[in-house]
Amino acid sequence: LAGRLAMDWELVDAQRKTRVLLLVSKLGHCLNDLLFRVQTGHLAIEIPAIVSNHRDFYQLAASHDIPFHHLPLLHATDEQKQAQERKIRDLIEEQQIDLVVLARYMQILSPEMCRFLEGRAINIHHSFLPSFKGARPYHQAHERGVKLIGATAHYVTSDLDEGPIIEQDVARIDHSMTPDQLVAIGRDTECVTLARAIQWHAEHRVLLNGHRTVVFR
Repeated sequence: LAGRLAMDWELVDAQRKTRVLLLVSKLGHCLNDLLFRVQTGHLAIEIPAIVSNHRDFYQLAASHDIPFHHLPLLHATDEQKQAQERKIRDLIEEQQIDLVVLARYMQILSPEMCRFLEGRAINIHHSFLPSFKGARPYHQAHERGVKLIGATAHYVTSDLDEGPIIEQDVARIDHSMTPDQLVAIGRDTECVTLARAIQWHAEHRVLLNGHRTVVFR
């Protein structure tokens, strides 16, 4: 049947937890939320390592007994960026990582890295895509006077913020709110949206179908 319908299929061990590598920069709300969910048993994954281009969350990682890898990129050349990504790839292979999560990792992955991680890297973008791509989406939303802001969890591709969407959520706002208030509200939405996407991926509920996904809830 699979051959006749040109289907891809695989068998997985439902008892084995998905091994997840977390990448983070200087905003730690998604990181902290995921660690709490894992610690309290609400997210059944393993986190063998955390990678960051800053040192800010070393103590947080240590408090959860998770190795923290500081791979700085400040004023990095193209060669240094490539070297940093090679270290991440080595870590993925050494730790037998199943899924990479960009938990507000504010670096653009190279096309080569995106191809290497195809279908096994999730990013959380702080807007309801395809609206307000790129930087400072909450400020863009404030300027446009929108009544809803959102977050989008999607698979990583070389096209920035355009990968197949796994999950989205929104929060209602109004004209009285400042950009900083939108940021605070949006961060809660980001955490919930990302956690759902990771859980569904880990439970093998997400099927990639070209530029779209099918999610079995």
